[in-house]
Amino acid sequence: MDYEIIVVGAGHAGCEAALGASRKGHKTLLITGNINNVADMPCNPSIGGSAKGIVVREIDALGGEMGRNADKSLLQIKMLNGSKGPAVRALRAQADKITYPKNMLKTLKETVNLTLYEGLVADILTENNKVKGVSLEDGTMFTSEIVILTTGTYLNSDILVGSTRRREGPHEERPSNKLSDNLAKKGFPIIRLKTGTPPRIAKDSINYSETKLEPGDDKYYTFSFDNKIYYDIDKQEPCYLIYTTKETHKIILDNLNKSSMYGGLNDIKGIGPRYCPSIEDKVTRFRDKERHQLFLEPESLYYDDIYIQGFSSSMPYDVQEKMVHSLPGLKNAKILKYAYAIEYDAIYPTCMKASLESKILENLYTAGQINGTSGYEEAAGQGLIAGINASLKLEGKEPLILKRNESYIGVLIDDLITKGIKDPYRLLTSRAEYRLLLRSDNADLRLREYGYKVGLVSEEDYQKLLRKKEEINKLIRELKTVKLTPKDNAYLEKVTVPLKDGISLYNLLKRPEIDINYLKKYFSNYEEEILSIVNTEIKYEGYIKKATLEAEKMLEMESKKIPEDIDYDKIHNLASEAKEKLKEVRPTSLGQALRISGVNPADVSILMIYLKKEHK
Repeated sequence: MDYEIIVVGAGHAGCEAALGASRKGHKTLLITGNINNVADMPCNPSIGGSAKGIVVREIDALGGEMGRNADKSLLQIKMLNGSKGPAVRALRAQADKITYPKNMLKTLKETVNLTLYEGLVADILTENNKVKGVSLEDGTMFTSEIVILTTGTYLNSDILVGSTRRREGPHEERPSNKLSDNLAKKGFPIIRLKTGTPPRIAKDSINYSETKLEPGDDKYYTFSFDNKIYYDIDKQEPCYLIYTTKETHKIILDNLNKSSMYGGLNDIKGIGPRYCPSIEDKVTRFRDKERHQLFLEPESLYYDDIYIQGFSSSMPYDVQEKMVHSLPGLKNAKILKYAYAIEYDAIYPTCMKASLESKILENLYTAGQINGTSGYEEAAGQGLIAGINASLKLEGKEPLILKRNESYIGVLIDDLITKGIKDPYRLLTSRAEYRLLLRSDNADLRLREYGYKVGLVSEEDYQKLLRKKEEINKLIRELKTVKLTPKDNAYLEKVTVPLKDGISLYNLLKRPEIDINYLKKYFSNYEEEILSIVNTEIKYEGYIKKATLEAEKMLEMESKKIPEDIDYDKIHNLASEAKEKLKEVRPTSLGQALRISGVNPADVSILMIYLKKEHK
């Protein structure tokens, strides 16, 4: 074999997969169409966001690279939903589009066991339905035991603007024109998806007096649990808030038939992202709304492009000019790059296992947008899991399967392989039924031990985790021991009702109006991170216990396994739709079966009875 693992595509999924595999000691080849576009950010100049920011923390907890790289490359950072409950708080950073890929490429080049190669993969080499390597479009072949596909939006991709269609990938690059068709010949269900990007405008052509300043937070944050600070809090790049106008909406509606999506092209098959729609979609679907929120975001310190967040479009260039100039502060804006939509192929994800290995072809793994997802963070999370599980398979070990109550990455993968997709999948906090357990502040407490066990977290970092856990437990013990009495009312009555009896600090903290920092004079010194975690754990103790009990019930159903060779046609009284869905997804447990769309609790009860009788 030339290599143990070959990773195809060097976007966010491919980088994490290749780094994970090579850091675990496996000889890895990373093949990409253009080495200068490694870890490229073709769309939004940001890392993190609602739910996504927690995924970046989870990647770091498992030993991945995205969090560390984002910390080195950020222009601005914020904690979203800071005034809301802890379950929905998440970091979002503006990342430098030059620095982020540059730093990632440097990391890849310095990694032992990892080779980079420029080329386009045409086909997967197989023998007896098992991966043997890849062949490139120029005829070059590489052999390997495992292949991981992380092809992003490059499979048969077309750029769409107005009535024009060009067979290109992002940045006018040559797409992969053969791999998708060859995957279809091997039995993979191929679907067509679509996404888009907005115009970029010149920084000095904006009238900022008509915009609202959106600065970074005045508190230091990091995605990585290394907690290394690379930025000056007083020198963060600003963003600006504006809104669409009535004129903007009129221009869009008057020219709707010129948009690729609304008549400009009649052969579009791809389905666009529901939760990140084009501005044409927003104006058409929500005609009762007088305006839509947009953000002007910097892309890099090395050039002057400003990204209009929320303004993706597939209108012709002349219409885009009118649309941009109708926005507040952008009357004289100079467009540097025009918006476009991109249509591309993906694999319907129910043909993948929870390990991200294919059910169709042994030792083939997939991650990222080829699985029907959108977003850099979702891609990176899948890539890391694919890299870990490919390595574990080579080592003859069980795969790492993250549960829904353990991580957003677990929710993401389970949703894909169990429910499939109708449009590019985007993570939302509402998709996680145990989101109070999956907070931004506890990602390392949830997942770092897994990272250590699979060999991606160092002994030093693992010991740091153990010390952190001990500090948390120590503070909780102290808060339960220290008691206040009515003689403390002079201090407490400023923030809460007077005490009538003695009360422990632990129980006092359950009062919503009292913050742990107000009680610091009564207990030992602890780092702010420890105080914040303990404060949350105590205040939400009842809700956390309830969520934990619900998760335990779910895990009980997950423990009831379904044999791989089960014949659903032999199960009488199963609804026809349930039977079809069960045969498509092939769930591994009753818990997973319950989450399949079209399979109801009555069907699962019938399945459970059958398993008890026929598969004791």
